[in-house]
Amino acid sequence: MFRAVIVEDEIQYIRSLKKLLKENCPQIEVVGEAKDIRSAHKMINELNPDLVFMDIVLNQSNAFDLLDKMLPLNFEIIFITKHESYTLKAIKYNALDYLIKPVDPLELQQAGRKAIQKITTKYLNQQLDLLMSNIRDTQQGNSRKIAIPTVEGFVFINMFDIIRCEANGAYTLIFTNKKEKITASRNIKEYEDVLPKSQFFRIHNSHLVNINRILRYNKGRGGTVTMEDGTQIEVASRRRNEFINMFQ
Repeated sequence: MFRAVIVEDEIQYIRSLKKLLKENCPQIEVVGEAKDIRSAHKMINELNPDLVFMDIVLNQSNAFDLLDKMLPLNFEIIFITKHESYTLKAIKYNALDYLIKPVDPLELQQAGRKAIQKITTKYLNQQLDLLMSNIRDTQQGNSRKIAIPTVEGFVFINMFDIIRCEANGAYTLIFTNKKEKITASRNIKEYEDVLPKSQFFRIHNSHLVNINRILRYNKGRGGTVTMEDGTQIEVASRRRNEFINMFQ
């Protein structure tokens, strides 16, 4: 779920927007409502929402006064207002959309989809940055733990506990010697790029293995390896020589 706050001084519009969001954007959950600048500032700081639906004219103040106090912004904004005259100023704050009251359900749905896509992309990029930072620290001997991004957050594991990584579309299944199976929200190519090549080898398009967790290698066209968890994995014939050379 994506967490949203509504900043609006008219109760009927709050109720209407919540109803429209429930019907058209079920992935967006309203976690707070504020009717003035002061309470909105406090609520946003406390709740740290992904998205803020914001009226521009709020009693005797306006939303831009609030946003100026909160720069740089760490949330996305969708303005909802009766006034069309603030459109250019809204661009300054990188607003995702600018909807005119009464809100059209289709326009709200489109704005919601745009918000979800942008928030998801930003979140995944943050996950990858953290993952790569942890990998770099590990390679430099600063840490043995790495952060594995998942759809729920992060799982912190010892890199050397990884037995193998298995491709699963845009995701990667990570198996450890503690019998954990972690679904990571990054593809296997990204793990191949960041895990140390002295320890991890891509033996097949679908498999990246920890060579220190291999129990045996059986000859064949490419051969197969048996991992510590009992899994047998085919070695791609085109990678066989490079794989064998790692042990010579």
